[in-house]
Amino acid sequence: MKKVERINTIMRYINNRSQFTISEIMREFHISRSTAVRDIREIEALGMPLVAEVGRDGGYFVMHNSLLPDVRFTDNEVKALFIAFMATRNAQLPYLKSRQSLAEKLLGLISTNQQDDLVLLNQILLFEGTNPNNPDLLELSDLPHPMLEKLIQNLLMDNFMLITIEEEKETKSYPIYLLHLYHEKSLWLMEGFDLEKEKKKIFPVDGLIDVQPHPPKKKLSRKKILEKLSKQEEEINLVLELGPKAIAQYKKYHPLKASISYTNPYQATGILKTLVHVNQPEELTEIINWLLFLGGDIKVREAPEEVLKGFQERLNSFRAQWSG
Repeated sequence: MKKVERINTIMRYINNRSQFTISEIMREFHISRSTAVRDIREIEALGMPLVAEVGRDGGYFVMHNSLLPDVRFTDNEVKALFIAFMATRNAQLPYLKSRQSLAEKLLGLISTNQQDDLVLLNQILLFEGTNPNNPDLLELSDLPHPMLEKLIQNLLMDNFMLITIEEEKETKSYPIYLLHLYHEKSLWLMEGFDLEKEKKKIFPVDGLIDVQPHPPKKKLSRKKILEKLSKQEEEINLVLELGPKAIAQYKKYHPLKASISYTNPYQATGILKTLVHVNQPEELTEIINWLLFLGGDIKVREAPEEVLKGFQERLNSFRAQWSG
């Protein structure tokens, strides 16, 4: 680690602790005592208000209610932040306006040379969803659902909430305990435990009309909710062995419920297990399409007859198109 990077890292380390010693700095950053002492002196010279405690167990602590020095970014840290901003374009993420202001502040903090590097990166790097004719990082072209930020704000206060959803041109309300909020195939989805029916249900955020805090009279703990869900878990009916090429495809995209267990230390092979609801045509079609996406580097251990039949029909259809 370069000296500038080490100093920045030590400053963050110190700022996150009420007290520290030279020995802790030596162990944490694998440096000698003399180097640790020099680094601490340089940090003090930069303006960090450190106070030394005398005695056998003495060390340093940061004075409270004191101004700390400005955060400084290394070249690599600036590029990492900027590329992360670029990669999230057109992903319909929440707090998009805050992302815009962050990017503007980042550009204002760095030197002209660093700005030139970022302009070049913005011209060369293209991610999924990037319009090559208009790669403006600060353009607000991918606004998320307007209720998404309100949902997150409620979630940060409490997982128990009352949501109002439009379903098939009808408005319905559900008291739920929100388990997960996730983004899949360009859609935001809520996985919640329905407190009235006491079972898990998936809700699309696009149908969300309102969300309000909802402390139920008889409040179940998260532990109790998970216990109830574990008793309702349906048996796994699709088990696959994945080779390196299939695992590479899996990492590009996989359904939320499809979990993989690696069978070697290099994560080159693995076992994939999931549940397929064969009585739901949309899910069945999606799984068959996904199996084709994984490619030929898979071996079926267990699968419903409907999946195998649909998969074979799709392959036969491809062969007929090629031969025709």
